[in-house]
Amino acid sequence: MEVAKLGRAVGLKGEMRLHLLSDFPEQFKKGAKFTIDNKELIVEYYNPKRGIIKFVGINSPEEARKLTNKIIYSSIEETRESCKLNEGEYFWFDIIGCEVLEDATLLGKVVDIQRLPSADYLLIKTDESLVEKGKAKSFLIPYIDKFIKDVNIDEKKIEVKEGLDILESS
Repeated sequence: MEVAKLGRAVGLKGEMRLHLLSDFPEQFKKGAKFTIDNKELIVEYYNPKRGIIKFVGINSPEEARKLTNKIIYSSIEETRESCKLNEGEYFWFDIIGCEVLEDATLLGKVVDIQRLPSADYLLIKTDESLVEKGKAKSFLIPYIDKFIKDVNIDEKKIEVKEGLDILESS
């Protein structure tokens, strides 16, 4: 899964700007392993205040420039191990694929999560039976307590309220 994008080279030692695509900057600790273009990168050090990262073996601006604008990835297993969640928090990869239900009516499945300034939104691909009744093919539900009643990752189900109203308005 995508965890960051590498920016421009900084300084003379192969350091680079790091643009986080994750809510877990702590995963970029010394020795952490990531992949880029099927190559493994190991963090030598990361300075979160400056947004600078240095990888083992990348020792010049020229070597760093070859990685500019590349996305770095972490495996699901490594992410689970290095990122600790609080009660009621979930990884996006656990949420995507969940069925969305309201009062036992299947509204659809989560296909993506959109991060907007006000909140995260679940992008729902509407269940085919509702599309056949003229409903929108997809819709967004804000991931906030007002709309999310229960999340069960083990069963891949999310119970919502007022989801049908949102779908009707879409």
